[in-house]
Amino acid sequence: MAKQTAVVVAPGRGTYNKAELGYIARHHADKADMFAQFDAFRAQTGQEAVTALDGAERFQGSKHTRGDHASPLIYAAALADYQAIDRDKYDTLAVTGNSMGWYIALACGGALSPTGGFEVVNTMGTLMQENLIGGQIIYPFVDDNWVEIPGRRDEVFAKCADISARADHILGLSIDLGGMLVLAGNEAGLVAFEREMPRLDDRFPMRLPNHAGFHTHLQKPVAEQGRARLGADLFGQPDVSLIDGRGAIWAPKACNQRALWDYTLGHQIYQPYDFTAAIRVAAREFMPDVFIVLGPGGTLGGAVAQSLLSANWRGMSDKAGFQVEQSATPRLLSMGREDQRALVTG
Repeated sequence: MAKQTAVVVAPGRGTYNKAELGYIARHHADKADMFAQFDAFRAQTGQEAVTALDGAERFQGSKHTRGDHASPLIYAAALADYQAIDRDKYDTLAVTGNSMGWYIALACGGALSPTGGFEVVNTMGTLMQENLIGGQIIYPFVDDNWVEIPGRRDEVFAKCADISARADHILGLSIDLGGMLVLAGNEAGLVAFEREMPRLDDRFPMRLPNHAGFHTHLQKPVAEQGRARLGADLFGQPDVSLIDGRGAIWAPKACNQRALWDYTLGHQIYQPYDFTAAIRVAAREFMPDVFIVLGPGGTLGGAVAQSLLSANWRGMSDKAGFQVEQSATPRLLSMGREDQRALVTG
């Protein structure tokens, strides 16, 4: 088979759950040296080893979804997945990610070393957990066929504006995530939205456990702490193009490293993250044969597909059309799914 071009997508928080327990041990026994370095870093900070968390007898939501545990787990699994991609089958044109996935993308793309990326992820995940300012909820604006419901986005944003205008209420966009809007705010704002918006599929609005009010001004104190602990010298030139949470491209050998540090520990933390724009730019600017979504978990695949549909990529405009294309010529490969993983790793 001829070599294919790929854009790689790194996952964010919420992708390491009960089904993913043991993911690192199952898929990456050959990378023990790298995980030993990560565990050594955690030992210096008095934290439980990543391999011990992954190797626990049972999954504990209250433990494994904490920022100081989930972030390094997801980073270790996703970076190892990136290293496992068969380079004889795929040429990586660019790397992007969702939310925390931006840190992973930096490491995959070479702008951070594996250990430097781990330091960034572990530090920021720990700071998020220690501060735990605000929270997040998800609300969809597409129908079952992944087609946008007319007026739904406007309805959500109007409600956010209404709630935020009230005394001591904060609510706004956190992540534009394919067919979902991830909203963030303080407890008063979140509760008001949950109480006043129609309940959909008996699931939404869905509160995300152990998630702070990411990508809002609530996180400015966390950004300041991160900048104090993580120096710009950790950052270097990427080996492949990186697409950030604005849809901006950071090209190899052409990055201002100080600007990359400033965006990563500034705008990226306390301004909305436009994942949909990142995927749209990836599709239109790089025109890859496939999108490869790193594990753990396979939930991000839906958001990638929905983002591609909104960009009318390859003429696809709804879920049915995407499924027809996917069955004939797989365009989206999620490494968290065993059937698709085999196509990526060989």
